[in-house]
Amino acid sequence: MPLKILVLGGTGYIGPHLVEHALAKGHTVTLFNRGRTKPGLFPTAEQIVGDRNAPDGHAALRGRKWDVVYDLPATNPKWVVGSTEALKGNVPQYVYVSSTAAYKDFARSYPDETHPEQEMAPIEPTTPPAQYGPSKVRNEHTVRDALGNGATIVRPGLIVGPGDLTDRFTYWPWRIEKGGEILAPGRIEDPAQWIDVRDLTEWMVRLGENTTGGTFNAVGPRTVCGIGELLYGIKACYSNDAHFTWVPQAFLTERKLRSWGEMPVWSYTGASTVAFSTSVIEKAKAAGLTFRPLATTVRDGMAWYHSRPAAEQEKLRAGITLERERDVLALWKAANGTK
Repeated sequence: MPLKILVLGGTGYIGPHLVEHALAKGHTVTLFNRGRTKPGLFPTAEQIVGDRNAPDGHAALRGRKWDVVYDLPATNPKWVVGSTEALKGNVPQYVYVSSTAAYKDFARSYPDETHPEQEMAPIEPTTPPAQYGPSKVRNEHTVRDALGNGATIVRPGLIVGPGDLTDRFTYWPWRIEKGGEILAPGRIEDPAQWIDVRDLTEWMVRLGENTTGGTFNAVGPRTVCGIGELLYGIKACYSNDAHFTWVPQAFLTERKLRSWGEMPVWSYTGASTVAFSTSVIEKAKAAGLTFRPLATTVRDGMAWYHSRPAAEQEKLRAGITLERERDVLALWKAANGTK
């Protein structure tokens, strides 16, 4: 049955993908935001203008009824307190987009059978709200307290694909597309996880259609993947002379090349960012999360990248520069007596 959907935000990165899919499925969508980002993006959707930073900024939502609400941009706990108070009793399902940053101990990132709603132990919300991970946890608690079984918590890691301005995933297709010798980090089996923004948002719409509650890690791919499988998978999308030189983690760390900074997507044992690469996703798969081929994500993501302004294409926001890469490879070869 067609749903009445409320989307808080809806015009940033993941929002347009979710709204477009919901509209294509025949649902009625209402957008609630400040009306400043991409105004007029969805002319057939109802627009409610509101500022979540303002006193009683959710007043326009009071007394209205929807079947499901998607809270996409919220990190500030005051926003979620305001929206849940305004909507409580009028929306039976609240889908909140949290993050894998809600976890503190990724060495124990396996399902706890005694707590089936939590696949990993979350950080308790006792730290200042300015901190991203603890703020997400606070918001999760707020949504659960307000909605009970109607709370759906989605914890993505790295979200990739068309529209991604972080360049954290894009760096690798970009670099492989250029060809030549490429610095590859650590060991080929070092973990890597990501999720295509369309896989994430289409699944979130299904969660609303099926009134599925609970807490889910939302990352991919379907099976455990190493950074080597990712890089060679991207390489298979190109017919050029790109080839990898694998440099150990210790050597890179000594030269201040960081995982998820200069070397995106890559994690290794002991790295603080291993969070993104150890999330268990069995519950999400059982709830219908599906994954499109890596080649599709690479092709569509790069088509979008090449449509961006030239200035944005010239300077990526993540990854090592070509000059720095060349210098580090030369140092590695000199240290090992190779050419």
